Amino acid sequence: MEYISNSVDDTKKLAKQIAESLQGKEIILLNGDLGAGKTTFTKALFAELGVSDIVTSPTFAFMKEYNAKYKLSHYDMYRVESEDELWELGISDNLYEDGIAVIEWNKFTEFPDDKKIITINIEKLGDNLRKFVIEEGIK
Repeated sequence: MEYISNSVDDTKKLAKQIAESLQGKEIILLNGDLGAGKTTFTKALFAELGVSDIVTSPTFAFMKEYNAKYKLSHYDMYRVESEDELWELGISDNLYEDGIAVIEWNKFTEFPDDKKIITINIEKLGDNLRKFVIEEGIK
């Protein structure tokens, strides 16, 4: 599925549509250059799922958890060098728990069999214009 967003409000509409389809057993992989809108999308998605906290990118912590309709995990692996680093820190453990994980800059190569993988590629086409390509599976 492709979706063109002309504004943050459009991105929020997409996040709402996706949130309504989630069942608490998904891993969402967000791909895109710096400034493409990965964290903006995550904020909107988590708000739709009931997070009232301020959602920020966990660039230095690697992962933040939120409790809402589901247990939510937000990963930012921009500074991670390898998947081994994540295993050593134990950060990958919660992928195997019920809930939804959103991963920016993914470094994982393996995922639990019982999780649905959703890949969202975000392309910045202009100041406020974004193209979202949403697919099931790893891309």
